[in-house]
Amino acid sequence: MALMLGKEYCKLDPNGRFKLPIALKRQLQSDDTRFVVKPSIYAECLELWTYASFEAEIEKLKSKLNPYSVEDRKLLRKFSEGNIVELDTNDRLVIPAEQKSYLKSGKELVLLSLGDWIEIWDRDTFQNAMNEQGTDYAAQANERLGQQQDNN
Repeated sequence: MALMLGKEYCKLDPNGRFKLPIALKRQLQSDDTRFVVKPSIYAECLELWTYASFEAEIEKLKSKLNPYSVEDRKLLRKFSEGNIVELDTNDRLVIPAEQKSYLKSGKELVLLSLGDWIEIWDRDTFQNAMNEQGTDYAAQANERLGQQQDNN
């Protein structure tokens, strides 16, 4: 899948649907309207993957895990925990009922693209996470990336 970029705001309707913003839809590389929505293991949000990207990610994960390890199977289970959803004729996606609890207010969403997938946040939860006290992004970038050498 190609890189997707953008932060978009949208609303969840009473039926648990939201319209995929056109700015993100235009970046999709295929006519496949299938997606996978799953809880994130890293934050209080959902992740939205194209079906093809999710399939590739699971294959990559499986290639690195031992199928006979109980711990590796638990990890694979957690990463593959998701539901297939499809765009309807109005470019809407339905959040499965068991995953709506991640969207606390249930009305306003933030869609934040992280390249291969999109995080779906409750707007208030997103704002609180982004405003966390003590997060020094410049220091984090320097710690994780500042000492890397260019291999060219």
